[in-house]
Amino acid sequence: MFSFMLFLHVIGAAGLGFYIALPFMAGRASKLDGGGQAGLADGLVSANRIAQYFLVLQLLTGGYLMSQSDYAVIWMIIVTVLFLAIAALGGIITKPLKRISASIQSGQSASAHIAKVRTLSVVLLLVYLVTIYFMKYPILK
Repeated sequence: MFSFMLFLHVIGAAGLGFYIALPFMAGRASKLDGGGQAGLADGLVSANRIAQYFLVLQLLTGGYLMSQSDYAVIWMIIVTVLFLAIAALGGIITKPLKRISASIQSGQSASAHIAKVRTLSVVLLLVYLVTIYFMKYPILK
């Protein structure tokens, strides 16, 4: 059972790899015309929703894996806080992504929303990379 859960956990981590590419795709949005920006934003909203499903997989499998090993309490707290930060940022970034499309359809500039997405996606990438570090080098009792 442990091996299967670890396999699912690795699949979930690969699914969250979207957050590695997100800052680069968000940076590309400012170079596109209005229709391209709206299309890219709609695609990023869909991909973010899929990544959030992978977050649920990470929560379930990670909880099981934590219960099967002897990790230090501080490590479990750090990892849980990092997980919650990824989940929160992934949810927060959805609103400006949706507003990019709405702004373009109403004929307004979407540059402020694109800048917000770019900033949040970089922060999200950094939190994700720190999480990967703690997964690779866990603190055991």
